[in-house]
Amino acid sequence: MANNETEADKKPEMVEPEQESSGQNPLGYCHGVSSVGSNEDNVHCSKPSLIEAVIDRSNMWKALRRVKSNKGGAGCDGMTVEELPQWLSENWSMIKEKLSNGSYQPQPVKAVDIPKPDGGVRTLGIPTVIDRLIQQAIAQVLTPVFDPHFSETSYGFRAGKSAKQAVRKAQSYQHEGKRWVVDLDLEKFFDYVNHDILMQSLRVRVKDETLLKLIGKYLRAGIMKNGLESQRQQGTPQGGPLSPLLSNILLDRFDKELSKRGHSHVRYADDCNIYLHSKRAAERVLTSISRWLEKRLRLKVNQTKSAVDRPWKRKFLGFSFTSNKKAKVRIAPQSVKSFKAKVKAEMRRGRGRNIGRFISETLNPILRGWVNYYRITECKGVLDTLDSWIRRRLRNILWRQWKRPRTRRKKLMSLGIHEVIASKTAYNGHGAWYNSALPPMNVALPQKYFDHKMLLNLQNETRYAEQLALL
Repeated sequence: MANNETEADKKPEMVEPEQESSGQNPLGYCHGVSSVGSNEDNVHCSKPSLIEAVIDRSNMWKALRRVKSNKGGAGCDGMTVEELPQWLSENWSMIKEKLSNGSYQPQPVKAVDIPKPDGGVRTLGIPTVIDRLIQQAIAQVLTPVFDPHFSETSYGFRAGKSAKQAVRKAQSYQHEGKRWVVDLDLEKFFDYVNHDILMQSLRVRVKDETLLKLIGKYLRAGIMKNGLESQRQQGTPQGGPLSPLLSNILLDRFDKELSKRGHSHVRYADDCNIYLHSKRAAERVLTSISRWLEKRLRLKVNQTKSAVDRPWKRKFLGFSFTSNKKAKVRIAPQSVKSFKAKVKAEMRRGRGRNIGRFISETLNPILRGWVNYYRITECKGVLDTLDSWIRRRLRNILWRQWKRPRTRRKKLMSLGIHEVIASKTAYNGHGAWYNSALPPMNVALPQKYFDHKMLLNLQNETRYAEQLALL
């Protein structure tokens, strides 16, 4: 920082502007950006460097709002998102100077293990909120530099791209008659990223050494687990705002190689499917592309989880397909199983709660998020089955809440069940799950009862989404 900078000059730096502009295009920061793929090779430019674009006030404010909206837990320093603005107002000038002169040192990331849906655990690296802010600011500057050059078959973590589009693209390949799939699983991708190869990929378009040095520090930042810090020689922590972009930058070389070979493929992050006409061709591709990944990108293919198979026997981003020639999108059986396990666990915790509040506060948000993701399914029967299963689980809760046979008999009668049938049901000696499926419980607590409680209906939600899509 210049010595003649006054306190008045410092203070406004992290004060939100009254009317913020849409932000400068980082491609306009010519110094530090390679002209590869640009039509402005001969244009003389003396604009600021990319690191200056990162610490630009409007870019930092945009990053701060994004970090605050994403929320998330504290890193190893214990600082929360809510405490970040006040901390920045007191310390931003120091951080800005360190970022500008290249002396900033990221803090270790906090390791957090989360269970995988198919078993095992995935280790996330949670950066401090300061480092999340800086990583977000870097990602905002580098995304316009790299994203326009990414392959069209890359759908993960990109604006205007989604998992649903990736699934539709996979479906289109099958409609072309490519009914064999190479389902590639990269073994612990984020743990095995080679730093040298990734930095080489970054240098193709970024020439700002200060920014490259900072990214390198983030790659090598230590991992804090159980109070002990360990250094990292390879891999990038999964959990920081910069990780998705870095993974796409590295794997874009993979996309380009597949396109060069003429393969029909679709990739979402480290999930990649390659579609071919025959099993023999697919087996040959699995062998050759595994060898290429290990040699060129130093990545390992998980031979246990990767396979050559029919698309309808595999899961891709939670979806699968039907086996007919005009394949339809369906929800993968494994996804249905994990969904039921999650709902079942929540309902166990909701046994003692008011059923209406449990539905509105806990159950409906889960159902809405799940069905919004899977609404493109073309096989609706599973949704109807799940709706029936959910209502049965709720009847099971109510039966338990009624507790005594005398109370159950009284409740059934109040809900319109004849006295004799109510008595036989209440005193039959069977458990809650058995009784939740009996006709008297279905008549006493029909779908209309749960509609009145505002229970979200999965089947209706998908129909509503389809109607909106047609507007």
